[in-house]
Amino acid sequence: MVDDPDIDDNKAPLMEHLIELRRRLLWSIGALIVAFGICFTQSQQIFDFLTRPLAQAYGPGVTGKLIYTKLYEAFFVNIKVSLFAAFVLAFPVIANQLWAFVAPGLYRREKRAFLPFLIATPALFLLGASLAYYVVMPTAMRFFLGWQHNGSKGGLAQEALPAMGDYLSLVMQFIIAFGVAFLLPVLLLLLERAGIIQRSQLIAGRRYAIVGAVIVAAVLTPPDVWSQFALAIPLIMLYEISIIAMWFTERRRAKEARQLPVIAE
Repeated sequence: MVDDPDIDDNKAPLMEHLIELRRRLLWSIGALIVAFGICFTQSQQIFDFLTRPLAQAYGPGVTGKLIYTKLYEAFFVNIKVSLFAAFVLAFPVIANQLWAFVAPGLYRREKRAFLPFLIATPALFLLGASLAYYVVMPTAMRFFLGWQHNGSKGGLAQEALPAMGDYLSLVMQFIIAFGVAFLLPVLLLLLERAGIIQRSQLIAGRRYAIVGAVIVAAVLTPPDVWSQFALAIPLIMLYEISIIAMWFTERRRAKEARQLPVIAE
């Protein structure tokens, strides 16, 4: 029986890729586990950091509190906080492993084109999360707390007693929604580079993009007008920034295309 060299050549690279993928996944999972162990020892401090917007919303001289109605709720809140912080802490390692797996299959020009997107992704996510934490959340918390009522006109008193799990879910909703929304330029520029969309299409669809930004903000944020506008307006601005960035990209490509005949000579 004669061995088929084509089959051997096809199998070997596939097995090598699978082994390499497993190695990169193990490194990523290991980094996540180590980060989780570190964050779990500091979970209470991390949760205290996440509760600062609520503490600021209560105002000076007022001490708010978070309650839990299930005996195990506080424990699982600390688990969720640790996982959330661990992913943020381990993200550079995970992104590096992803790049190390993908980069060998790219041409040098493709690497230069893809690397800025890899760097911009965590930076834009952090920018969106910071806007949510430092600007939007304190204002939204004050809005929510403003609905408390002391029952002075014969009605029942209405006091905000937020549960730990509900508050953590709200905070994570804010941070993830704003962080992911701020990745819009990366998504649009990648689609443009892949030839799926063009700058002219974005310009023509500007009015639909505005409506879409409002709808996305209404879905991702709590049902208060301030939070929705605080997300919709940056989305619209990022959409316009993407159009401007595409204009510069088109100019650079046109310049490179004009220089090609000169290089060939």
